[in-house]
Amino acid sequence: MPSWSDLAADKKHRQQKAIPREWLITPPPETTLNVAGFPETCGLLTPQELAITNGDVGVLLKKLASGEWSAVDVTTAFYKRAIIAQQLVNCLTEVYVERALARAAELDDALKKTGKVVGPLHGLPVSLKDQICIKGLETTMGYVSWIGKYADKNAVLVDILEECGAVPFVRTNVPQTLMWPETFNNIFGRTTNPHNRSLTCGGSSGGEGALVALGGSPIGVGSDIGGSVRIPSAFCGLYGLKPSYGRVPYGGALNSLQGQDSVLSVFGPITSSISGLKTFMEAVIKAKPWLRDPLAVHKKWDEDEYRLRDRDNGQKLCFAIMWDDGVCVPHPPITRALKRVHAALTKAGHNVITWYPIEHRKLGDLTRDIWNAGSTEDFAITTSESGEPIISTMVPDSNEATLAPFRPKMGGLTAYQLWQAQKARSDLRTTYLEHWNNTVASTGTGRPVDAIICPAAPYAAPPHGQNRYTNYTTVWNALDYTASTFPVTIVDPTLDVKQPRESFIDDVDQAIHKMYHPEVFRGAPVCLQLVGRTLEEEGVIAMTEIADAALKATNAQS
Repeated sequence: MPSWSDLAADKKHRQQKAIPREWLITPPPETTLNVAGFPETCGLLTPQELAITNGDVGVLLKKLASGEWSAVDVTTAFYKRAIIAQQLVNCLTEVYVERALARAAELDDALKKTGKVVGPLHGLPVSLKDQICIKGLETTMGYVSWIGKYADKNAVLVDILEECGAVPFVRTNVPQTLMWPETFNNIFGRTTNPHNRSLTCGGSSGGEGALVALGGSPIGVGSDIGGSVRIPSAFCGLYGLKPSYGRVPYGGALNSLQGQDSVLSVFGPITSSISGLKTFMEAVIKAKPWLRDPLAVHKKWDEDEYRLRDRDNGQKLCFAIMWDDGVCVPHPPITRALKRVHAALTKAGHNVITWYPIEHRKLGDLTRDIWNAGSTEDFAITTSESGEPIISTMVPDSNEATLAPFRPKMGGLTAYQLWQAQKARSDLRTTYLEHWNNTVASTGTGRPVDAIICPAAPYAAPPHGQNRYTNYTTVWNALDYTASTFPVTIVDPTLDVKQPRESFIDDVDQAIHKMYHPEVFRGAPVCLQLVGRTLEEEGVIAMTEIADAALKATNAQS
């Protein structure tokens, strides 16, 4: 049997052979850190292809439906740009050009013959995280052991996307095991951040974040068990959505920790167009996924909820700003972004109050206890088939194991200990619900707080190997709250000066404060989260649009 390194090298070679030679470029030297604008200037894309790949999702769908742009032209444009992105930041895993273009041609023929679109996503290329199975393709999920295992059927989500008229066209890179907030594995290597290649793109949906940030996909699908949609979205300057459990079907996809059914992974969209959040979620939900996946929630798309009918039609909302989580204080750029959103929403006529977090440290600890009950054994069994080593650090050229709360601990938990952790988490969900309901006394609207706005991380994208604190996202997985990300600004060393502090919450808080050096983070995107309650996807999307519009109005006036 070949060694694990030979298997990995062969898989990487096959990936490279699948890339059309005429789409190869001369990438900038490694010393060029910001490559976000390179696709525009490299010369590979025609003016029409630039117009296509720079287009808003809503505009793309209108032009596809009218026939002004063909599905083949749109798929070709995004495929070329995705291959450019691959050469810049190493974001792809599966490349299958002929298959995707054949699918696009079928859609063009159907439109020509019937005069009707195939579905609400007609002709739209969609990229998928490398755990969403496509019939006939390998899904390695960053594991050498899974090289050579071809899917005999699509994941439920792929079937739904295709029935909606979408064109799945690439799959994207992930960390080995998925349980990392950065992106590196022994097959495809490391994915970097287009805004600064010395910084991480986040994880585990880091390939999606980097690809979408470079305009290589209009909508990507990531997964999120502790922040894996929102962290890459935040670090790469994008819109993202973590739905509640079961709103988007997971059936037929691969995963880590399969059988762990307490804190569940969910699929959600990552996009550079805010319209992409609603477009994706509405299309998938209207396809009635609960008829194909027994774990999908039977909840139809609620247009009244999206219109915020029971929230004064969105005219007068109350947002609560969570300035920190009581565990660690965010870096200056994050605090500046929170202040900016506070001002924009206030100017737009909404009430803005302070959110006081409760038990965030305990929520994070319990979530990781649940994951770690069997994660060490899960990872060991999976890697044993090939003999590849389990990656213990995301720091480049280092063998020193990362010490971080999300890393698995030896020994796991007994069944009884696991039950106690699950019960404690359930009790905290009740406590948090009561805490949220009690805000009705402070909002001035007669309702409890409509949404929380908070950091997605205590920092902008950090250097590789340094993303070690994920509680700002993980607590919302523990509570099963719907949460989005939206871009606010970028790190500006002139504005975001490091402030001395005399006291710290604990060693974690001190370590995060110490890692901030403005020049290291210069130009990195700064995004925030907007958090609603369980199964409030429609409302969260609408309130994210409101926050985004308020910010853009403020920017236009300044």
